[in-house]
Amino acid sequence: MRFLIKGAGDLASGIAYECLRAGHQILMTELAVPLAVRRSVSFSRAVYEGQAQVEQATGVLATDSAMAMDIIKAGKIAVMVDEMASVRSQFQPDVLVDAIMAKKNTGTRRTDAAVVIGIGPGFVAGKDCHYVVETKRGPSLGRVIRNGGALPNTGIPGEVGGYTVERLLRAEAAGTMEPLVEIGDLVTKGQMVARTGGAPVYAQLTGVVRGMLQAGVPVAKGLKIGDIDARADKKYCNTISDKARRIGQGVLACL
Repeated sequence: MRFLIKGAGDLASGIAYECLRAGHQILMTELAVPLAVRRSVSFSRAVYEGQAQVEQATGVLATDSAMAMDIIKAGKIAVMVDEMASVRSQFQPDVLVDAIMAKKNTGTRRTDAAVVIGIGPGFVAGKDCHYVVETKRGPSLGRVIRNGGALPNTGIPGEVGGYTVERLLRAEAAGTMEPLVEIGDLVTKGQMVARTGGAPVYAQLTGVVRGMLQAGVPVAKGLKIGDIDARADKKYCNTISDKARRIGQGVLACL
């Protein structure tokens, strides 16, 4: 089946990976300046690097639908800069997955494909999509919802290594992102790890940098720019999260 996945961040990439392994054809759409924090496991990286390897799958930047089909036929994932997913009319997907994680529906309609799936809060199954897949960590993670929506966004991230809000790095000021550490680096609590708009950003715990926005992107004050993992195991930097896999399996369960 042809899948059009809106968004190419880490959760969308986990979905794409699971669907590719199941034998489906994948086209992903992204912003011109992606803001995926977990870049090492996001196919959005192909937008500015031309190609992105995530575990055993390769995402390749396509400039048009014809190039996208060539990439797909080669067994890879095509990634296009297309904020409105306008390629849908040419690609004619069997399945459309909205995984941009905006916490609201930004334009997806139930008529966009034979099967339309909304990821997380902001969608109503039976109204603007056929199914919603739960994204909140816990016993319901990956659950297929056929009527209604996902659990509301609390603003509190899921626990990883015993920490929730402490593991996130947020922009202290609007401006340009200037990372001072790399994904995979070990940092200590209180260490300056980035500057945003010239203002310093400090780590709130000791651990491994699991995610960090790329240098030079514009950020708003309060935007999530990084993620520190107290488990301090570098393998988590380059592997798809259990959460993303569960959500991907939930998408496949909709078919």
